[in-house]
This record gives sequence, C-alpha cells and structure tokens, in this order.
Amino acid sequence: MADRRITVIFGIDMETDVGSYTPFYEGVKNGTPRLLELFAKKNILGTFFFTGEATRENPEIVDLVDKSGNEVGCHSLYHETVGNELFPIPGLKPLLPEEVPLRLAKATEWVEETLGRRPLSFRCPRLWGSTAVVDSLEALGYQADASYPLYFFRQRLVPYHPDRTDWTVEGSMRILEIPNFADMTMESKDPGLERDRDQWPLFRTLGAAKLMQRIVRHIEFVQNQGLPVVLCFYFHPWEFIPCKKRYHFGEASVMPDRFIVKNTGERALRELGVLVDQLTAIGASFTRADRLAASWG
Repeated sequence: MADRRITVIFGIDMETDVGSYTPFYEGVKNGTPRLLELFAKKNILGTFFFTGEATRENPEIVDLVDKSGNEVGCHSLYHETVGNELFPIPGLKPLLPEEVPLRLAKATEWVEETLGRRPLSFRCPRLWGSTAVVDSLEALGYQADASYPLYFFRQRLVPYHPDRTDWTVEGSMRILEIPNFADMTMESKDPGLERDRDQWPLFRTLGAAKLMQRIVRHIEFVQNQGLPVVLCFYFHPWEFIPCKKRYHFGEASVMPDRFIVKNTGERALRELGVLVDQLTAIGASFTRADRLAASWG
C-alpha cells in the first residue's frame, strides 16, 4: 500500500536581493515580515536559511523569524558557492574543498552569534552541495541539509542519510539530506541540466495552479513507489517585494533575466498563499527542516 503522507518544507533563502546579484537587503527587511504574516495566517511554519552576513546586517529580522516559531537555519557566509558548481556564473568561483570546513564554521558562528544558539539546518546557495559540505556540516552538528537538487541528480526521491564519501547516495551519516522538489514525470527539454524540472520560480511566473499540476503528478509518481512524499521548496524574501529591471551600484549595473523578477511583489505573495491553500486541500502538512530531521526514521 502506498504511503499517503505529504510533508512540505517551505525554505526561505535569506540573502541579498535578486539572487545575490546585488548587495541590498530590501527583501530581507521588507519581504520577510510579509511572509511571516502569511505563514501565521495559514498556520504553517518553515525554515529561513540566513547567510552569516544577513544575520549580522539584519539581527532584528533574525529575532522576528525566531520568535514567530519558524526555524532559523544557515545559508553559507556570503552566498558563495560552497559545493560543486552545476553551471558557470561569471565572476563566481566555487570554494576549494579544503576551504569549505573553515568557511562553514565561520558562517555557523555568525548565525549563532545573532540567533543565540547554533543553527541545525543548512542549505547551499543555488542547491550546489558536495560531499565536502555534508562532511563539514556533520562535524558542526547540523541535523538537516536541504541542498540536494532533484532536477539535476534525479535519484533521491525522499530524504536520506548520506554517505561520507558521496553525498548523493545513502550511507550512515547522522545528518538528513532533503531533496528539493522537481517534477520527475515531465519530459525535460533542457539536456544535461534538466533544470526545467525544477520548481523555482514557477509559483509566480506561471502561477500556483500550474505548479500544482506538476506537484500532483510528482506525488502520484512517488506514492506509486510506496514512498512518503516530502516536498521541499525554496523561495527568497526579495521575491515578495517589487523588484526592478535594472540595479546600479559600484561601477556597474545588473539587469536580471526577466524570469528572475517577473511578478515579484503582491502577485508573488498572492500566488504563494494560493499554493499553501492547494497543498493543504490535498492533505499536506507543513514543517521545519529540523523537525523533519528529528522525526525521520
């Protein structure tokens, strides 16, 4: 008999605006309270993954998230690439594996200094994880890592305890690796990466109803294999404020691709609320990453 449980984790990546292509924190400052208000209205909780710098620059937001009952997690130090690069971004080079332990320790320290206790959940920027990352997180006492990009590796449909020598396969580590939802039933038109299976930012570019069609197909696919359904999503606070088509700072300008900023602000907040309602209607329950890790067998 198929396992009918549907567990949802809403992960909010607390970083500078527009995918950290800018140095601004308008989303963290102004988008986060709107998200917390929505979460409270819908009676759900999630995990807010802060970069170390975001906690230092926005301690009042860390406190707001913590007091709301949502989890404060870690999202690297400056939104750098701590794991293995999946596709190149000009000017952004990944840390060397030997640099990862120190960098994650420092990120954890900064979050802990602001929060008042050590974070238990982590997510790599852009879902670019690695064995070096997971090994370092284990040593730092983390309980959950929500970095596995299902659209790319396509193997792990449910959370698992990874292997010390290969984070993408099951092993005996204590930390729980949580895959990020991707529609594994669709035919990809993106050879190699298959990034079109991924869920972001479809809730606002196509709408919650379109994303739910993919979610329902994936749920049936997983349940037909007798597995519990865990849907982990990633969003960003800057998506819930109006974003600009062009940002100028320093000596240059950033003009993000249209899909990055399309329908940000009120439309995004409204569609996220619809997504919560539709997930609730099919029996989904919402939890934090640390609580899932504590309850997972």
